[in-house]
Amino acid sequence: MEKGVNVGRSDMPAEIEKKISRDPDLFLIAEADDCIIGSVMGGFDGRRGLIYHLAVAAPFREMGVGSRLMDEVEARLRAKGCLKCFLLVKNDNTEAELYYQRRGWKPMNSVHIFGKELQ
Repeated sequence: MEKGVNVGRSDMPAEIEKKISRDPDLFLIAEADDCIIGSVMGGFDGRRGLIYHLAVAAPFREMGVGSRLMDEVEARLRAKGCLKCFLLVKNDNTEAELYYQRRGWKPMNSVHIFGKELQ
C-alpha cells in the first residue's frame, strides 16, 4: 500500500460503489497509457465538502497529477455551492501536510476529530 493511504472497511469495493453512486462527479481518476495513476474522492452533503482520499502512484508524483485532480474536485465542489471543505491527514504524513498547506489548506487546531463505528 502506498505511504499515507489508510485503507479501512469503508474503502472496500462495495463501500466505494456506494460512495460513487452518491457523488459520481466527485470521484475522479487520472490515467496514463490506459492505467489509473491517480484518484481523488470527494463528497458534499449539502453543507460541507470532504476530500476522502487523494492518491497518486509514486512514479507520477511531482508531475502535477495530484494538483490537477485537486483543482478539479475543488472546482466541482465550488460549483455545487460548497463554501468550506475538509480533509484528514494522518499524524505521521508530513509530506501530505506540506502538500495541502502549499495548496492553501490550513490545519484546524480548534477542533478534535471523533469517530464511532456504527456497524
